[in-house]
Amino acid sequence: MNDREKRSYSDKPSRSSAPSTKRAGSPSRAGAPRQDVRGSRPAPVDRDMTRLRPRIFEPDIPEEITGGELEKSVRAELLSLSAENAKVVARHLVCINIHMDNDPELAHKHGVAAAHHAGRLAVVRESAGYAAYRAGHFEIALKELRAAHRISGDVSMWPVMADCERGLGKPLKALALAGSAEVSRLEKAEEIEMRIVASGARCDLGEFEAAVITLTCKELKNESEEWAVRLRYAYADALDKAGRKDDSKEWFVKCARIDPDQITDAEERSQL
Repeated sequence: MNDREKRSYSDKPSRSSAPSTKRAGSPSRAGAPRQDVRGSRPAPVDRDMTRLRPRIFEPDIPEEITGGELEKSVRAELLSLSAENAKVVARHLVCINIHMDNDPELAHKHGVAAAHHAGRLAVVRESAGYAAYRAGHFEIALKELRAAHRISGDVSMWPVMADCERGLGKPLKALALAGSAEVSRLEKAEEIEMRIVASGARCDLGEFEAAVITLTCKELKNESEEWAVRLRYAYADALDKAGRKDDSKEWFVKCARIDPDQITDAEERSQL
């Protein structure tokens, strides 16, 4: 078990923060085939560069997985590839989604293979990045997510990038990401994730009161959103680390109240 897996639930970005390969991607950049300047047959939109690269290990893909399981928006992003290569990449993306929870290391291997075949596509680099993150390969994850951001400009992966910095033992870099201008463009759920990561980074630095302050927000009153349980748990955990035991117990109780499925150990910790 690596150091990242040993951290408390409050320190870990939600699995929902890593979109599955079925998530709608950015609009397809595929266009009409370009005509060869010499007047011969049309050139492909994006040459299959994998033919020029060394072969890599590629995990087996079950025959029943066709790639058609991906949403149309994701498949559309693969249109700039040759038909043969697009199918290979699509099948690897499906495998990432299938194995992300039960075998993250295998999902990571599929991510490496997909990126090898289509490293210029944001949706592929992003998926490979999340797979590497879930497997605990934070340096690889950061590289892939940075590449995806450069290609697409999408900032939704910012919280996971920050958490990768934490996983690499660089809480100050995580806080730098949390304080960047890009954060203002995050959706509410992603903003909450960034708060949780930033609070964890403060704890890494031993700044426990600052960790509490980072999570002190009006959203703590929310009881219905998917992120509400995680936010309350992180807040209670930060209070506990700050030595505020009574306040911590109160918030573990509040967390347990909206966590009937007990995805956290809030109820148990509220009784300590």
